[in-house]
Amino acid sequence: MAAAIERLQKTARDNPLAAVAAAATAAVAAPAVARGLKLTTAFLASLRTSKRHGRIDGYNDLHNKDEADDRNDQYADLVDSYYDLATEFYEWGWGACFHFADRRGRETFAQSLLRHEYYLASRLALKAGDCVLDCGCGIGGPARNIARFTRAQVTGITINQFQVDRGNALCKQEGVSHLAKLVQGDFMNLPFKDNSFDGVYAIEATCHAPDRAKCYGEILRVLKPGATFACYEWCLTDAYDGSERHKKLKKDIEVGDGLPDLVHTSVCTKALADAGFDIVEARDCALDGLLDGGDPWHTPLTPSWNPLSWPRFQFNPVMFFLMPRILTFLELIRLVPAGTSKTQVMLQAGGVGCADGGVTGAFTPMWLMVARKPLK
Repeated sequence: MAAAIERLQKTARDNPLAAVAAAATAAVAAPAVARGLKLTTAFLASLRTSKRHGRIDGYNDLHNKDEADDRNDQYADLVDSYYDLATEFYEWGWGACFHFADRRGRETFAQSLLRHEYYLASRLALKAGDCVLDCGCGIGGPARNIARFTRAQVTGITINQFQVDRGNALCKQEGVSHLAKLVQGDFMNLPFKDNSFDGVYAIEATCHAPDRAKCYGEILRVLKPGATFACYEWCLTDAYDGSERHKKLKKDIEVGDGLPDLVHTSVCTKALADAGFDIVEARDCALDGLLDGGDPWHTPLTPSWNPLSWPRFQFNPVMFFLMPRILTFLELIRLVPAGTSKTQVMLQAGGVGCADGGVTGAFTPMWLMVARKPLK
């Protein structure tokens, strides 16, 4: 130890600029490393008490069926199982906001997600006290952010009870439970009265619906006349050509992200009109263009060797190889439940599929649709 300290002192004397640079780097990196260790410890502690990952084999059985009709018929079990399996991994690897965004200018990853949410909220023209529905809310990251941003009363709905419990705990922890709350329910049969909400939004969520028109119809029902629905939808684009590469990325996205079926942008836009909405706008936000220094939405899914570049670091080849094996070992010594490693492999495949969809342009997670409920 004494020898090591002496070497550091000698380096500081011989090359003071390098010593200052090393100290500055350590000072910058230390909080990120400490936060990463804290998140990982909490993640493993949550996994250790989880009994949800035993659902992985049943989930995989649903996706082993060739036809989407079978998955559509069992969409509730499919989606509920998926989020039982994926939620803890999502929060550890991505944060509380389970969606994509392109990064503009000097935005951080977190800032890009916020800007993406705030833009969607701005399309609803909300004011303080308005009643708003987040349709497919996850653990409520966007609901809390939009509630703080607009001072509206945001209700989030998700089919998964674990997400409801986790999201409401975070609402209380962050001091916004008076503005945002989560409830359990199915957006194919919303548990709300007609004409209840001043606005509804969905962020990469209604892609789980087995019937888009029926889902949008339920949203139309609970909206007040003249109010707006805005969403980001996961879709195949005009660049999808049905090649083997494109078929594979489509399947990887469906399996890795709990989707009964992934459809073309035109299917979603038509379904919105068929449900009775007046469509204000429909476009691919991924094509908006990047500001100087920005990155496309799929960049966080591409590999990086920088451990401070999260979530990209987890996609480098070494981490890709090691993570399933580490989790398998932790299963063997019963630090995490059986099925955890299979869940991680399934989510990795989904990430690779999404990234390839972004690179090829065959897939977008941000097909923006803004529509209004007719006054009569």
